[in-house]
Amino acid sequence: MDIYGMGIESSCDETGVAILKNGKEIITNPLFSQIETHRLYGGVVPENASRMHLEKMPSMIKKAMADFHATAPDEKISYVAVTTRPGLVGSLLMGYNAALAISHLLDIPVIPIHHLEAHFYAAGIQSVMPEYPFLGLLLSGGNSSIFLVHGPGEIELAGDTFDDAAGEALDKAASLLGLSYPGGPSMEKKARDYRNAGEHLDAAKNPFPRILKSQPSDEFNFSFSGLKTSLLYLKQRNPDLATEEAAYFYQERIIEIIIRNVRNAVLHFGIKRVVAAGGVTANTFLREALEKLAAEIHARITVPPVSLCTDNGAMVAALGWHYYRMGNWSDIKKVSSAKEFI
Repeated sequence: MDIYGMGIESSCDETGVAILKNGKEIITNPLFSQIETHRLYGGVVPENASRMHLEKMPSMIKKAMADFHATAPDEKISYVAVTTRPGLVGSLLMGYNAALAISHLLDIPVIPIHHLEAHFYAAGIQSVMPEYPFLGLLLSGGNSSIFLVHGPGEIELAGDTFDDAAGEALDKAASLLGLSYPGGPSMEKKARDYRNAGEHLDAAKNPFPRILKSQPSDEFNFSFSGLKTSLLYLKQRNPDLATEEAAYFYQERIIEIIIRNVRNAVLHFGIKRVVAAGGVTANTFLREALEKLAAEIHARITVPPVSLCTDNGAMVAALGWHYYRMGNWSDIKKVSSAKEFI
């Protein structure tokens, strides 16, 4: 019997409402991004984000339901999964209250979802999830972490960031270089321009220090605040610093620590199944480096399609399907900014 489920995502600055069939076939996945609204401020303004979720959520749900009835007119939705942590509390409340209303109207259960865990299950949409256990690499604006994933809800932190996350480091660098928000795509474009121009790409020319160069091979942590400071000082010493060159070598340092940590984690745990997820994994330089690493260490590294790397409702619905089939999910009835898995 086919199972249809809805996923609602509103943890930060994307409003997503998706409906999936059997946890992997997308029926509909409307998504509204607030980037243009927040670009003026160079980052997400929580109060504005909450208001925009409130404004957009009803129309997103209406569209999702219309698409669902047009595609599967004789079917019913069995569950509504919704992100409840971590995230901006005001934004989370917009999605959670919408899920409660849908649950009441359709007489279906609400499945609370941990946002970080959901990112990994984007890899199983229109594809095959790797067997458990697998290593989960999460790279976003607020997270740079490596997890051991033993099953739905069974997640163990193996490495985390000491300060900034990779996405945050890219945003801050873009601001220092006068590039547009969000920083990731802007930095990648400048780095690509530098590479495509056939400029000198020798790693020895990189003006930025290697990140955590003395970190033992059995530790898998990240730290990007020093890299940002290094760029600031470099810019002060060289006011005419070429933006393309700075973006290329700055990005290379970020990718280097990511690849080093993934390689060391695979070798340390002996697990050759990796899911890399989060908005930063949309970066084509990083995707190329992960593909090269997979061939080098004979590992399977799965990365979701670029369209599913950033926050979306489909990943929430996908993880919700796993919990629904198990008949076991959290009974937490509140939202939270806390990242901890409970």
